[in-house]
Amino acid sequence: MIEPMQTPGVWEILTLRGGHNTTVVLVGALLLGVAAGVVGVFAMLRRRSLVADAVGHATLPGICVAFLIANAMGVEARSLAVLLPGAAVGAVLGLLAIQWMTRATRLTEDAAIGAVLSVWFGVGVVMLSAIQGMDIGNQGGLKSFIFGQTATMSERDARLMGGVALLSIVAVLVMFKQLRLVAFNDDFAASIGVRVALVDGGLMALVVMVSVAGLQAVGMLLIVALLIIPPAAARFWTDRLGLLALLSGVIGGAAASIGALVSARMDRMPAGPAIVLVAGVFFVVGMVAAPRRGVGAGVLRHLGVRVRVHADHTLSRLRLPGPHHVASVMPSGVIGRLVRLVLARRGWIRSEGSMVALTDAGEAAAVLAERRRRLWQRYLVRYADVAPSHVDISADAIEHVIDPVIVATLEAELAAESSAGSGA
Repeated sequence: MIEPMQTPGVWEILTLRGGHNTTVVLVGALLLGVAAGVVGVFAMLRRRSLVADAVGHATLPGICVAFLIANAMGVEARSLAVLLPGAAVGAVLGLLAIQWMTRATRLTEDAAIGAVLSVWFGVGVVMLSAIQGMDIGNQGGLKSFIFGQTATMSERDARLMGGVALLSIVAVLVMFKQLRLVAFNDDFAASIGVRVALVDGGLMALVVMVSVAGLQAVGMLLIVALLIIPPAAARFWTDRLGLLALLSGVIGGAAASIGALVSARMDRMPAGPAIVLVAGVFFVVGMVAAPRRGVGAGVLRHLGVRVRVHADHTLSRLRLPGPHHVASVMPSGVIGRLVRLVLARRGWIRSEGSMVALTDAGEAAAVLAERRRRLWQRYLVRYADVAPSHVDISADAIEHVIDPVIVATLEAELAAESSAGSGA
């Protein structure tokens, strides 16, 4: 008895043991994600991300025209080798239309992008509807280019997609220095002889290549997400361009691989939405958990500043004579408990039941806080022309976050001014 062939498991596919064709498709998707992530970094820095959206939509008319021409010539019209050149032509025409409208009319770039995106895609939908109504046997698969479908990819298609993606990665590595200069300071780049327009044209060519390469894997509607989300997610984690490009490529590759795997193993699951959802997970994780730019870190920093402000105010109140009840000198709620915990751990207060008092170390800390306040008030009055009646409001906004270096600088400036005044 012959046993039925078993579908390879997720782990087998991820470890490249899921069959030759499956492995080729997975590697092709991986290269596409890496290419989109790396190219997307420079598109984001040059504020050209939405151009990729128009380019993706503009590919549909080119695909339809290429399909009709190939079918009329008796060539296999569904092959990527036939459709991708048509998609590239449509994308380039859309890109040229955006540039022409921006330069020759008073339309802003976003308006030109919106016009090209809607008109080109509208033409493509009309042509696709007309093709679907024709008596042509191969037309049914064209809709997979809208949302992507890795399950329908052949080994040849996957190799072509991966090859284009790999070529894009190599091009970025070759142009990295010029792309970096233009991305951060195009005026300086032009002053040292870099042809900014040529570099921008090369970047747009890379966007077109990635958009066309990802048509069957991600789809023309969502390819822009693979160019935008990985760089945006990576931006939460680093400020360095090299690391940003590397991390964006890793996120893009992981999202494309996992999304393609989900699409291949689940019936009627378009690859584009699956890939975008996985990329969205990476984005949310970065937005929440990144140590410097994440929402969580921002909340903790804000909470830390509030605790420090209330701690300084509490030290000032505790210097006043008389017994001090906790409720009379400390804020209520969670902030109050945090302030009491911080002051106690630093050894600045001692508690006896509901009463609290300063320790010797706390007295010194209170004196230092008051000194910072006086220094900043004097600086605001003398150098910032703040009225003495309003200096308390301005000082309270900044005195709690002045570091020792700024304190020493203020002391030196005020001491120098005092010396000059005495000498006069």
